[in-house]
Amino acid sequence: MTNTVRITQLDNGLRIISDEMSRVETASAGVWIEAGSRHETKKMNGVSHMLEHMTFKGTKRRSAQAIAEEIENVGGHMNAYTSRENTAYFAKVLKEDLGLAVDVVADLVQNAVLDPQELERERGVIIQEINQAQDTPDDVVFDLFQEACFTDQALGRTVLGPAESVRDMSRDDILKYMHDHYQAQAMVLSAAGKFEHDQLVDLANQNFSHIKSGTGQSYTPGSYIGGDSRETRDIEQVHLMLGFEGLTYGDDDFYAASVMSMILGGGMSSRLFQEVREKRGLVYSIYSFVSAYDDTGVFGIYAGTDEKDVKELIPLVCDEVGKITHSIEDQELLRAKAQMKASVLMSLESTSSRAEQMARQLMVFGRPIPTEESVARIEAIDSKAICRVAKRIFSSTPSLAALGPIDNVEDYDRVKSRLI
Repeated sequence: MTNTVRITQLDNGLRIISDEMSRVETASAGVWIEAGSRHETKKMNGVSHMLEHMTFKGTKRRSAQAIAEEIENVGGHMNAYTSRENTAYFAKVLKEDLGLAVDVVADLVQNAVLDPQELERERGVIIQEINQAQDTPDDVVFDLFQEACFTDQALGRTVLGPAESVRDMSRDDILKYMHDHYQAQAMVLSAAGKFEHDQLVDLANQNFSHIKSGTGQSYTPGSYIGGDSRETRDIEQVHLMLGFEGLTYGDDDFYAASVMSMILGGGMSSRLFQEVREKRGLVYSIYSFVSAYDDTGVFGIYAGTDEKDVKELIPLVCDEVGKITHSIEDQELLRAKAQMKASVLMSLESTSSRAEQMARQLMVFGRPIPTEESVARIEAIDSKAICRVAKRIFSSTPSLAALGPIDNVEDYDRVKSRLI
């Protein structure tokens, strides 16, 4: 972040963070709330996502059509998402329409009416979304993988929830969840673009000062378990995921793990892409990723391959996992660090990316992380740090998920033995 970033807190505890960007003509503003699927009970799995949908179906001040039209009438666009840890509502508009964006977002998170007829209609829409996800193999295998990593825990359940939960949750259930979680100290109003911080604070006082003070509801800490989760389907490809216990956002090794992931499977020049796709043609898609949470994390590798190539693919992937714990070439380290730095710096050019980045950092770390600090931490990573964090991660219990024609997928213990 730059010295243009400022933070203010309202009397009710709501935090406001802004980044003034004088050379743009737009502004992005949104509210990030510490309310995601990990805050849900098993019975209410999917309520965070259901509530996100229902806020757009009408408030005490606006119909569903008015919510869409008011932002689009000024050429802006609005969206929302639900994740395992957060729900976010945000809009991007021309700089002179920042007041409208903040007003509409505030209306959504405070005044949703949850009309009974709209609720019944939206249940059908969300069940269609669930069905669509079930028809998307790489979505399903991620859900199987998450379940293997965090068995019988909120982190192991899906964001959308099962159809039966969506059918069963009542209007009162959703209202109670909103009352318990949409509280001021669990929210961050974040904005970036061409405006002044004091202007944003004034808008926050006008629109958010009546939100109930409170920190929302806590969640049960996640505990990575690891294991095996498979589903046979009559589809063309086998979708595979191999994973390990990862790191939290605040772990000292987080940056090293991110650079390690870049070397292993972060792009076309990565080891997995070159060895598995380019040299042997076994996959169309293969990559690795770091998935961090507030209190735990996952390191994962995804690949989609033909049924006949599974026997060759799994040993190759395990072999590359082993290799990266022993040696890193100078050139690939420099390339991965350059990719990481470029990603950090390129994100600064987008008002929406800046707003989201600041909100998440304030929620996770209690402060925005200066760009210079992030770049310095990337620069400080050496080959010893990469090998050390690789050994740390890959010594944990593996998780394996497989979907499709999986008869040729090795059993879990065999895969596990390849990683020792």
